[in-house]
Amino acid sequence: MATDDSDLHGYVVAGVVPGTGEAVVTRAVEFAARFGTGLVCVIVEPDRVAFTEGIDGTVLSYPLDPDELDGPPAFDDDQEARLRPIAEARGVVLETRALTGEPAHCLGRFAERIGAPMIVVGSREAGLRGSVREFFAGSVALHLSHRQHLPVVVVPLAPVARTDRLPWEHDL
Repeated sequence: MATDDSDLHGYVVAGVVPGTGEAVVTRAVEFAARFGTGLVCVIVEPDRVAFTEGIDGTVLSYPLDPDELDGPPAFDDDQEARLRPIAEARGVVLETRALTGEPAHCLGRFAERIGAPMIVVGSREAGLRGSVREFFAGSVALHLSHRQHLPVVVVPLAPVARTDRLPWEHDL
C-alpha cells in the first residue's frame, strides 16, 4: 500500500460500496490497463463527520453514532482480498483508501488531488434500500457528473429491461 497519495498520481479512481464492488473494479481495471496506470479503490463512509484534514489528505473524523467509536475509517480487508485478484489478473497495481463524508464530494476531491484521469462508479443498487438511499442522498454518479470536471464512468450493476419500469418509477 502506498504511504501517501502522491504515489497515486494518474491512477484511475473507483468508488466502491463496502461488501460489493467486483463489477465496478473489473471495468475500472480495464481502463487502468489501457491507460497504463494503477487503480485506487475508494470507499466513502457517509456516517462519519470529518473535523479536520491534514496537508497529506488524511482526514480525522468521528462517527455520527457514538456507539461506533472504533477508530478511523478503513478499507475492509476481506473486500480488498476479493478485489486484488481482479487487478492482478491484468497486471494493474491496486491501492485502497477509505474516506469520510459525502461520497460524491469525497470521490471528486480525491480524484482531483491525485490527478486521476477518471472516476468509475456503479449505478445505484437494486431494491428498496437503494431507492430510499438515492431518494434522500441523490445519485453519487449524478452528483459527480455535475460537480467536478473529470469524466465519470457509470457501470450498470442491475440493468433493467426496456419493458420493465425504471427503479425510480416504482412506488416506495
